[in-house]
Amino acid sequence: MGSRSVHRKVLLETLANELPENTIKFSINITSIKSQGQDITVLHLEDGSVIRTKALIGCDGVHSVVAQWLGLTAPVDTGRSAVRGLAVFSGVHGFKHEVQQFIGDGVRAAFLAMNETDVFWGITTSLTPKDEKKGRKPELILKEVTEHLAKDCPAEYLNVVQHSELSTVTWAPLMFRVPWDVLFGRTHSGAVTVAGDAFHPMTPDLGQGGCAALEDAVVLARCLANSPHSMASGMEMYVKERRWRVAGLITGAFLSGWVQQGWSGWSGWMVKMFRDHLFYRFVRPRIANVVHYDCGVLPEKEKTS
Repeated sequence: MGSRSVHRKVLLETLANELPENTIKFSINITSIKSQGQDITVLHLEDGSVIRTKALIGCDGVHSVVAQWLGLTAPVDTGRSAVRGLAVFSGVHGFKHEVQQFIGDGVRAAFLAMNETDVFWGITTSLTPKDEKKGRKPELILKEVTEHLAKDCPAEYLNVVQHSELSTVTWAPLMFRVPWDVLFGRTHSGAVTVAGDAFHPMTPDLGQGGCAALEDAVVLARCLANSPHSMASGMEMYVKERRWRVAGLITGAFLSGWVQQGWSGWSGWMVKMFRDHLFYRFVRPRIANVVHYDCGVLPEKEKTS
């Protein structure tokens, strides 16, 4: 079926519009989590508000407070980083709706057309911003990409980068949770669990981070629906079903990026020979197959007369 792309903003707005008005509080962090008896979890937020809930699903990202409260170890820095951005053309850009990838010395760049005018692009590297200011200022990030990181990429790639909307440009380290922590760590406690990057942060080399989070949502909803009298049991079913799936994605993404960007300590020709003649022909297709997944069927809503 090939790659399918969707604007993050469109996806978030679509999901948010399904919720009652004022359900979501934006840009408010959790400061502490406490258990109150056997059935209630108390959240203290940085704005001073307190939420008491019978169920808590932590979707609070790579540096999840909920995951930390559960006892999961912190995500590991891979030693690689990624610059990402969205290019917006005033007219039709003319690119095919497929991933276009360019591999150079220690960098891996790619772009994907989102529609007729917008193109998502990214580049991974073993370098990190030389100073904090460069890593936070989009203008300096773009200068680093065009003058250094992507200087050997084709002109069409540089053209995409130069059409970037500054507000979309970021540079961040690539983090992942070690697979054995996902498999054997405490990923739920009673009616508290995690999903998305809070559960299984992974590198972007398979493009499955957001996809896996959507899978989480479907599986969690199904497990809770099939356990109507106990949310704790439903969450236990959910993590049991998801552990091996997401551990495989984490591993596949890490290996894919590790090989394609090269190993430190190996000479360039050895990496290129293995990558081009063995990895792409025999290993990569097997890794890529893990993206195909059937989340199952959600129970239908009961009809009311």
